[in-house]
Amino acid sequence: MAEPVRLQKLLASSGVASRRKCEELMLAGRVEVDGEVVTRLGTSVDPEVAVVRVDGRRLPPASAHVYLALNKPRGVVSTMSDPQGRRTLGDVVADRPERLFHVGRLDTDTDGLILLTNDGGFAQRLAHPSYEVDKTYVAEVEGAVDRATLRRLRDGVSLEDGPVTVSAAKLLDAQGGRSIVELVIHEGRNRIVRRLLDAVGHPVRRLTRTRIGPVGLGQLRSGSLRDLTRDELGDLLDRTEL
Repeated sequence: MAEPVRLQKLLASSGVASRRKCEELMLAGRVEVDGEVVTRLGTSVDPEVAVVRVDGRRLPPASAHVYLALNKPRGVVSTMSDPQGRRTLGDVVADRPERLFHVGRLDTDTDGLILLTNDGGFAQRLAHPSYEVDKTYVAEVEGAVDRATLRRLRDGVSLEDGPVTVSAAKLLDAQGGRSIVELVIHEGRNRIVRRLLDAVGHPVRRLTRTRIGPVGLGQLRSGSLRDLTRDELGDLLDRTEL
């Protein structure tokens, strides 16, 4: 158990606002601890276990863990080491001092967003299918994708290992015998997006994962890392009931 910290100090040190502004937020009834509104300025909390919310948004607890977003380049294997000597996630983050775990996987020939952390419990929870965190992919595929195909994707497609539920399917562009589509799914089966699009007659030429739940790839360059924002991490902690 950590040393208790005054709530307004915890809020300020977490970057919510200045300490004076944090006191105003508390007095206005906009701060909750463990589901209870706290307005008394002398209140102290355990920074490692208290579930603190400001305007309903989760404030991640004080922690020595790191939570990172990586734009994985194509050709990088989604493991931390590889006996065959291929380039891995471990090589991309070799300068980090922490022992990192990857959350889920991306195919070697798929680029885009993957999360890394040294919090093993968080990584296991987030990768577990029962939490159904949506993942967004943008695929360049062969052929012209029509409305009927998008409807078929949204209605669900059965593959050899079972049906796939697609939360959203959208055509972004189509020209010159190819199309660019955006799919939102929450499953993580092996090569699921490629198999899904192949099943509806549009083999994938290039595939990028652009979002995991609240975390977007944005302008993050290939091979680059960034810390998750306070709001992103708070949202994921809520989704995984941590």
